[in-house]
Amino acid sequence: MKYLEGPFAPVDTEITAYDLPVTGSIPAELDGRYVRNGPNPLKPADPATHIWGVGNGMVHGVRLRDGKAEWYRNRFVHGPGFAPMVHVIEHGRQTFAMAEGGVAPALLDHELNTVGPAELGATAEGFTAGAHAKHDPRTGELHSLAYVPGRDFVQYIVTDAQGATASAVTIPMSRTPFLHDFALTATRVVLWDTPLGFDGMDVRWQPELPTRVGVMSRAGGAVRWHAIDPVHVSHTLNAYDDGDAVVVDLVTAQGPFDAADPGAIHPTLDRWTVTGDKLHQQRIDDRPQDFPRVNDAFAAHPHRYGYSSATALYGIPFAPEGTPSDGVFTNALVKHDIWRATSEVHAFGPDEAVGEAAFAAVGPGEDEGYLLAYVHNPERGAADLVVLAAQDFTGEPVARVHLPARVPLGLHGNWIPEHPPVAA
Repeated sequence: MKYLEGPFAPVDTEITAYDLPVTGSIPAELDGRYVRNGPNPLKPADPATHIWGVGNGMVHGVRLRDGKAEWYRNRFVHGPGFAPMVHVIEHGRQTFAMAEGGVAPALLDHELNTVGPAELGATAEGFTAGAHAKHDPRTGELHSLAYVPGRDFVQYIVTDAQGATASAVTIPMSRTPFLHDFALTATRVVLWDTPLGFDGMDVRWQPELPTRVGVMSRAGGAVRWHAIDPVHVSHTLNAYDDGDAVVVDLVTAQGPFDAADPGAIHPTLDRWTVTGDKLHQQRIDDRPQDFPRVNDAFAAHPHRYGYSSATALYGIPFAPEGTPSDGVFTNALVKHDIWRATSEVHAFGPDEAVGEAAFAAVGPGEDEGYLLAYVHNPERGAADLVVLAAQDFTGEPVARVHLPARVPLGLHGNWIPEHPPVAA
């Protein structure tokens, strides 16, 4: 799979469109921007050598206000060398496109144009905030795990609510791991050293190397490592403290993992519980899925609900729990009720490729809000921004905002409210 065709095919034109048509009604409580990032070559790529996730990035955004979709914009993220293409976050009332592997984030203006490279989370060793930097909603701090190819250590970086680097802890490693994501609780940091790592500047799956999970205090200090069987970790749903134990809900897959073809795996939703010297692994959902998200007001703290997506990336038939698959792949978003060990599925058609869904909170309840995701509309040959009510997850979308262009399947994004709620 070269990610240059079908739902991954890049777009080559920057578009600005106003007063977008809508089917349904946009909730009046939604006042902000939904912005998502992803790989998108600036120039035509050679299918023989192209690797998804290497090259340029493009952000796609929709501005919602007063029940209307005011604008859609897509903009290339510009930067030296590899441009930030992994994520988009808001911190200190500024918008950043986030990068992998030591590349500095890019500062974006409100209309998604690149202002320039940013020093977010910068340290003396040349590290910056990592691609999956996480907010602690109680403190306003931004936490990240960052790596730089060729360095045999990673850094745990804390950025204060104003955007200044508050601390950086160096964690020795045997090589440079491919640490795309990590987990954060109210008191601890959880990281993993898997068979996927750097061999020189190449990313390779090396199952002969140990696989281990580390737990460290957010204050720093020694990492307590736990050996496990070889496994690939893609993304974290959430993590929290449970007394002396640490609970991590995350997506894992058995290897081998090919960095040039991340779709050639079967990712599942799992739970790791770490207590003292023991690490217990439990399967939450065996169906192929990824891009797990939680209501960010509950990040690093106990959660009941989680949301994930099943896309054509995996090419494996997906069916709601208890329903036999007919062999036709269905794109879907999934709502997990982890307390009850149940799930709800909002299914889309075989050609309606759906990406990651971000949670937009409109009240204090954990599922009091909406899920926003880009979904390909095959009838129009363009994308819709689909808005689902979290408390009526299997019902018809509350709204479909009809965009004027395709949005390729990409990586991560966020709902960025114009007036962020104050954390409890």
